[in-house]
Parts: sequence; C-alpha cells; structure tokens
Amino acid sequence: MAKEHVDLNTKVVEMRNIVKKFGDFTANDGVNLTVHKGEIHAILGENGAGKSTLMNQLYGLYKPTSGEIIVNGKKMEMNSPRDAISVGIGMVHQHFMLIQPFTVTENIVLGTEPRKGVVLDMETARKNVAEISEKYGLSIDPDAKIEDISVGMQQRVEILKALYRGADVLILDEPTASLTPQEIVELIDIMHNLTADGKSIILITHKLKELKAAADYCTIIRLGKYIGTVDVDTVTEDDLARMMVGRNVTFEVEKPDQEPGDVVLDVKDLHGVDYRDVEILKGLTLNVRKGEIVGIAGVDGNGQTELVEIITGLRKATGGQITVNGVDIYNKPPRVGFVNGVSSIPADRQKHGLVLDFSVEENMVLQNYREPRFAHKGILDRKAIREFTTEAVEKYDIRPRDCETRPAGTLSGGNQQKVIIAREVENDKDLLIAVNPTRGLDVGAIEYVHKYIVEQRNKGKAVLLVSFELDEIMSLSDRIDVIYDGRIVSEVAGKDADENELGLMMAGGKQNG
Repeated sequence: MAKEHVDLNTKVVEMRNIVKKFGDFTANDGVNLTVHKGEIHAILGENGAGKSTLMNQLYGLYKPTSGEIIVNGKKMEMNSPRDAISVGIGMVHQHFMLIQPFTVTENIVLGTEPRKGVVLDMETARKNVAEISEKYGLSIDPDAKIEDISVGMQQRVEILKALYRGADVLILDEPTASLTPQEIVELIDIMHNLTADGKSIILITHKLKELKAAADYCTIIRLGKYIGTVDVDTVTEDDLARMMVGRNVTFEVEKPDQEPGDVVLDVKDLHGVDYRDVEILKGLTLNVRKGEIVGIAGVDGNGQTELVEIITGLRKATGGQITVNGVDIYNKPPRVGFVNGVSSIPADRQKHGLVLDFSVEENMVLQNYREPRFAHKGILDRKAIREFTTEAVEKYDIRPRDCETRPAGTLSGGNQQKVIIAREVENDKDLLIAVNPTRGLDVGAIEYVHKYIVEQRNKGKAVLLVSFELDEIMSLSDRIDVIYDGRIVSEVAGKDADENELGLMMAGGKQNG
C-alpha cells in the first residue's frame, strides 16, 4: 500500500506509557501510541483488550491514571470531549449517539447550529452539511430522519458530525461491526479520501482483512499491555492474529459429514412488510432440518431482518405459514417460539439481546428464570444463577472474569455479544437462529463461536445462520439459501459454494435450484 499521504515528520497524537485503572482492574498497562498526519493507524486487540478505553482517554471521556497525552506537540489534559474537540479530535463510537426522530442535518449541527439573530438558520446548516459531504464523498440525504436510514448511513452522519466540528484526527471505534460488505468497501474509500486531505484516522478494530485493506500502521494491545507497532505492509493476517491473541489461530472450520434429520423449521410462502409498510418478503419458502446449518446469503435489505423478526415473534407477517417441530408459531409472541424450541442470537445485541442495566447473571436467565433449576416457588435461586453464569463466563471467555454482577452495558461490545451467544447456546433449543453471530468479535473469539455453532449442529440441532460475512456463510453452512428481493432464489450445497457465483446470485444475476 502506498503511504503517500503519511507525513512521518508530523506527529499529531502521542500517548506515552498510558495506565488506566478501574479499582483493582488495570484496563491499560503502559500503552504507547504515535499517530502521524495523513495516516490510518489501527489499534488491534481482542475483545476487552483495552482499545476503546485507550481512545476514551484521548477523547476526554476518561482520565488516565498515569501517562502523557500530547497533541500536535503540546501536552494536554483531556478533561472532557470538549477539550478533545477543541484540539481537532473527533470520535465515532461503536454504538452511535444520534437522535432518531431528528433529520441528518439536525443531528450534524446539534449544539453548533447557525443562527440568523435568535432564529436557527437551517437553510445555511443544510448547505454547510451538503458541502462537507460532497468534499469527502460522504453522500447522504440531509433531510432524511435517522430512524429511516441504514446503519451505514448513520455512521456517515457520525463522521460528518465530527468533521463539521473541525476534526483533524478521527477516532473510529469498530466502524465496520454493523456494516454490509458493500458499505465496508465504501467506508475504506471514505477513509482514504479523508487522509488524502491531511486528516488522520485512528481505527479501533479486530477485523484483519479490513485492517490490511485500510491501515498504514498498527499498534497491538493484548490484555491491556502494549505489544508493539508494525508497518501493515510487512505483516500477514496470521502474524497479526498471533500477536493479538498470543497463539496461532485457525481459520478453518472442522465439520464432520452427517445426514440431516427431520424438518425443524418450516417456512412457507411468507409475506411481510418493512418499516415503511412496503412489501419486502414476497412468498419466501425455506426449511431447516435437524443436524444441519442453513446459511442465508444476501445483500442487506432483501428481507433477512424481517424474516428473522417474524420467525422470532418480534414482527407480524402479512401471510404464510411457520412451524417449528410441526407446531404453528406463525404471528405468535416470542415466548411461544421459545417454549416450542426457538432460540436466537439477534442482529442488534443492545436492542433485542440484552437489558443493559441488568447484571450479566440476570441477562443469562432472561427467558428461563422461572425454571425449577433457577427458582423455587417463585423465588429466584441466586446461588444457582451465579454458578450457571460463572461456568458460562469461563467457558465462553467472557471478560472481565468476575463480571457476573456487573451491568451488561459496562462490558465491551464483543463481550456483550459473548453473553448472548453463551445464553442462547446454553438454552439448548431445537432451533438456533444466529444473526451475524460474530459481529464485533476478534478472530480468537470467532474461532470459538464457530466451534459452538457446529457443536449444536453435530448434536442434532437445526441452525439458521444469517450473516453478511460471506466467508462465514461458506465455511459453516451445509446448505446455502440465497435471498434476493424477498424470496429464496437459489440453493447450493455449502461444500460446492463459489464466492463469485454466490455474489452473482445475491445480486439477482443468476438463479438455480
């Protein structure tokens, strides 16, 4: 990768020997970081390694326990985000901070609105937003409401918000965690446009393929400690994975051949509408049998979200049939599906997966706290719940280890995802629906999650896998159903899958089966 935009003579950010403690827990233990003008600098580490904690100190959300922060050659005390913004540092958080009913323009200028006398000048605001978006190739609809646009578009709004406030250094926290493959390519192009204009980007990530495509340099953190900084051109993905997790990581999924059994999930002629009340499922039919993983491959927006929400009872269908083990669950509440064998890893962990204010152990028994193993005569057995959670924390490598009584919202995004995966796999239902199950997870954790999903299949469970990671679909699925325009248009055996052919089918260009 050519590094023509990087000026190694100009250090825009230095963090020296940063230590951050929360009580007895050390989140950062002597971490160093140097970022130059025009550089995309990745910070790589496992879930809970301390990446976001480090950046939250640069952005003024936390104060370091010890160490120095230097911006443009000047030592800084970052007491609040206002201090960071004043010296040209902006941050786009993993979970966006946008006001859903407001328009794109209103969100971008919020708090810095131009005025004509005492009246807000939204016409000028809209013009300023349009100019910045055009300059950096961030095409958006300035009048759209946040609640009506895709996750990728919301991220563009967050980036524009930081640029509007004068950011020269942009911190992107796990920016590709919720994006489709197409949106990821667009984001990398946007990042290169920004560095071509002299901006610097700090990219918090654990996605090695994207890191290789986007970053110039990379600093690796493991268990809160500084491991080193490398030139991305000189290392392989395997090298980076080894430095990140401290061991060799295998990307191959071992899956013994087996004959699937009876049909568990049967969906026939399903129709449904999206949030705009426009028909998006147009007679979709699929089934999943015992002992098989069926992967749904498709470009975002072809009905995957609506399909899963209808099966799990979060949304009503407008027509069709759905049975699990022969039991009708069509348009029934989520509890009916759960009781009859449906367990699911949802697409949005914070909206549908966790109660963030509840502790980890409370989240682990959300659906089954009434069961005799967790309650007696209506009174919770806290000891049994704690023991169950402690075992799961150990088995699924949820960090920090003593997190049973912590609110789930205080865990890193990747560890929140592990809590959901632990709960849903341990529920041990006949059907596991997994939507982007490895979203926000590092390569070491992905390896374990894939192992647990295959383990369910080997035990004779039915698994419906919906993922925008085509590699994941191809490596895990026994059978791949391609969704396009609200229907399953093609079906291929997982072992026969070809990435280019699947891509063509996903775009509606070729059909078979």
